[in-house]
Amino acid sequence: MGKKYEAIRKLVDRDKRYTLAEAVELLPKLKFTKFDETIDVAARLGVNPKHADQMIRSSCALPHGTGKSLRVVVFAKGERANEAREAGADFVGAEDLVDRVLKENWLEFDSAIATPDMMGLVGRLGRILGPRNLMPNPKVGTVTMDVAKAVREIKAGRIEFRTEKTGIVHAPVGKMSFGPDKLRENILALLDTLQRLKPSTAKGKYFKSVSLSSTMGPSVRLDTNEIVALIER
Repeated sequence: MGKKYEAIRKLVDRDKRYTLAEAVELLPKLKFTKFDETIDVAARLGVNPKHADQMIRSSCALPHGTGKSLRVVVFAKGERANEAREAGADFVGAEDLVDRVLKENWLEFDSAIATPDMMGLVGRLGRILGPRNLMPNPKVGTVTMDVAKAVREIKAGRIEFRTEKTGIVHAPVGKMSFGPDKLRENILALLDTLQRLKPSTAKGKYFKSVSLSSTMGPSVRLDTNEIVALIER
């Protein structure tokens, strides 16, 4: 680790569990880069993703967006294609887009949406889009007939997330420049969504640990008891 990182790491008490208010106030003090860093949440949940009924995959609309301009591709035809363009989709097409991805390995987009009738075609892209978490999926609202709504939500800052093998959910919740209040509201929106998605078969403590970190900074662990109290208000 560099000297700057080592210096700011000393500002974090590794034995302390910070309140959310304390954590979002501390994050700017841990910044030593010149660019606007992304703030991420890492939540370790009391689930076993090996069981299908405990695999959490969904999406969440952040009140203040992510601070990032996302490129959206829509696989649709006819009226739905026109609706997608009007809603602000960056790329719209059908067989032509599928062929472009297959033949050119074209991946210049951040999110993909498809109408249900297009999934037969789009399914051919599974080996390319799947490992990159770009495959349209009804669980996160990216396989839908209401493509205009999906495009607007993603452009406004809707994020997708899923549990990893270890039961951890990683998700971006904004930029350092957002300030404490907007970051706090975005973080609570994500954690509230995770709480509502708690599987009925999950036993024991659900939020085992929750940490915040910036792109280049050290992580700050949160008080999970306070988190639960905040989202249950």
